[in-house]
Amino acid sequence: MHNLRKLLLSLLFLVIILNGYSQSKFQFYGNEDVKQKVKFTLINNLIIIPLKINGKELNFILDTGVNKTILFNLSKNDSVGLNNVEKIQLKGLGSGEPVDALLSKNNRFRIKNLVNPNEDLYVILRDNFNMSAKMGMTIHGIIGFDLLKSLIVKIDYSTRFLTFYNPKKYRLKKCRRCEEFKLEFYRNKPYINTYAELDTVSGKKLMTKLLIDSGGSDALWFFEGTHEDIKTPKKYFRDVLGEGLSGTIYGNRSKIPGFELGRYRIEKPTVSFLDTTSTANARQFRLRNGSIGGNILKRFKVWLDYPGRRVIFKKNGSLKRGFFYNMSGLSVIYDGQELIKEKQNSISTDNFSSGGVSDNKTISFVTSYFYKFKPAYKISNVLKDSPADLVGLEVDDVIKRINGNPAYTYSLSEINTLFHEKPNKRITLEIERAGQKYKFKFRLKKRI
Repeated sequence: MHNLRKLLLSLLFLVIILNGYSQSKFQFYGNEDVKQKVKFTLINNLIIIPLKINGKELNFILDTGVNKTILFNLSKNDSVGLNNVEKIQLKGLGSGEPVDALLSKNNRFRIKNLVNPNEDLYVILRDNFNMSAKMGMTIHGIIGFDLLKSLIVKIDYSTRFLTFYNPKKYRLKKCRRCEEFKLEFYRNKPYINTYAELDTVSGKKLMTKLLIDSGGSDALWFFEGTHEDIKTPKKYFRDVLGEGLSGTIYGNRSKIPGFELGRYRIEKPTVSFLDTTSTANARQFRLRNGSIGGNILKRFKVWLDYPGRRVIFKKNGSLKRGFFYNMSGLSVIYDGQELIKEKQNSISTDNFSSGGVSDNKTISFVTSYFYKFKPAYKISNVLKDSPADLVGLEVDDVIKRINGNPAYTYSLSEINTLFHEKPNKRITLEIERAGQKYKFKFRLKKRI
């Protein structure tokens, strides 16, 4: 599936003119705790956490690449009372016009025992990104610097836990097997210096300044033109990377020979090379060359220490796993729920007795049916000349079965993982189109 953070792509480089930054911050309630653990959900390499805003619990993506908290999806059932509201405009990725939004001040944020009683919130009035459908669960917004600026946080991708520490009472222990980097901040976003091998022939290593971007599902982004050696390799394919606040974001998808985080060398990571048109706002920090996204970050245990201006990486068991693009050519989204009829067989036993002694036993086999709502999925995009395109799959095809199993037995994340797994893997899809059912078979194929 194309990069599933179509909103995040646009919000990553928002240009917001403010008179001054809020002095509010997250603190431990009662100012007593040293740490707070929070369970998170990982979907498409993105971290989803529970965040209460004015008493209403919502699902937010933790994105180190944004400097403000942004709300972009509210239904009637998720309504939140907003304080001190004024109208503004936001400009993001893409070449189009700014969009209308609201700035709400003095809101109360809470994550378990972490509380910020006075926080600003930006609200996008038109949700054109359909993020919840692309993630398979309701996503209400995105938070980054506002949560992290006054805390130390450990991100454990393996156990799916965030651990927040009070920097006044906690000291990070030295780790011999870790790599520590100094954080450089620009507009409250964290950058580090790394090395990338872009040329297969020369083997030359180029020092690059990259944004740490936990809200990006890709492995790496590079901005063409920010250095003479940063250019798309000969083998690539053109793709739509997402829809930004201000238009469509285009780029070239490819691979590079290697990428280094200190002692850790990452072989043949996937890279998206972005053009200049849709990333003008991102390039205002002229020293920046790109971003490190979730497909690399998830291979480490990561400590972010904003107050101490440092980040620490320790590898986990997934460091050596390969990097693959979506090899099906399909983008699949959540399409609401469907009512499924399920069959259940049960056995009942009746005993007939006289004088306290059982004389007869009757065994009955009972078949009953019940109905349940299950998730439904449909195809939102088919990449031209991809395996799925060549066999005839189309946009808006409703997926009924995957490899012989009902589609509702999969989560959206599991479907996306299936398309990234192994080259040449056989996929069978049964779909419904205009009331008719069809079966398609194809094999996953590497584009690069």
